Amino acid sequence: MSRDQHRDPVERALDDALARHVRRHRPSPDFERRLRVRLGVAPAPAAASPAPSRWRALVPFAAALAGAAIVAIAVRPARAPAGPEWSLTDEAVSDHLRVVASTRPPEIESGDNHHVKPWFTGRVDFAPRVAFAGDADFPLVGGSLGYVRDRKAAVFSFRRRLHQISLLVFPSTDMLWPDGGVTLGGRLVHEQSSRGFSVLLWRDGDLGYALVSDVSRPELEALVAKISPL
Repeated sequence: MSRDQHRDPVERALDDALARHVRRHRPSPDFERRLRVRLGVAPAPAAASPAPSRWRALVPFAAALAGAAIVAIAVRPARAPAGPEWSLTDEAVSDHLRVVASTRPPEIESGDNHHVKPWFTGRVDFAPRVAFAGDADFPLVGGSLGYVRDRKAAVFSFRRRLHQISLLVFPSTDMLWPDGGVTLGGRLVHEQSSRGFSVLLWRDGDLGYALVSDVSRPELEALVAKISPL
């Protein structure tokens, strides 16, 4: 009886399937040579020990995939530094959507700002200046950690009827800020929009503030005056 007949039928079927479906993906010698040159890898040895039969067909395909992945990583552009105002607006909306889409309550669930603000101590490297503790129109729900580009943000969650409102507080040093704006509560506020959400941006010293929601713009403007009075 031949060696092939001694093998398990499942092993033979696997080898047959690999031969039919994987071997055709083997890269050409020219492609392999160019890939090795680009990666600075030495040419393949003239002879090598054969891989076990069930994996032999996978070796060139896996090598090609690994090489392609390394090339993709090598040529992938680095993340751009803090850019124009639209990126800041979009980041604020993305973090708001993260909070809204979460199936869990806020990391600190409380309507008392004296509980929410101290929770951020040690979790962010700044003290968020938010005096507004919520009221009947805009009750405070709680807080959680967020990110605005590469820096941590303190996220305060408010509600307006069934609408969720996120207030992000973050260090604004070395961050590009949009031009123009309107005066609300004595502060210059930049009104933006992204993906159907209104975003109101302002600064107070070294901190930046982003208020995000799908409530009407006048309602969000009224909340700015409560959050950041001069």
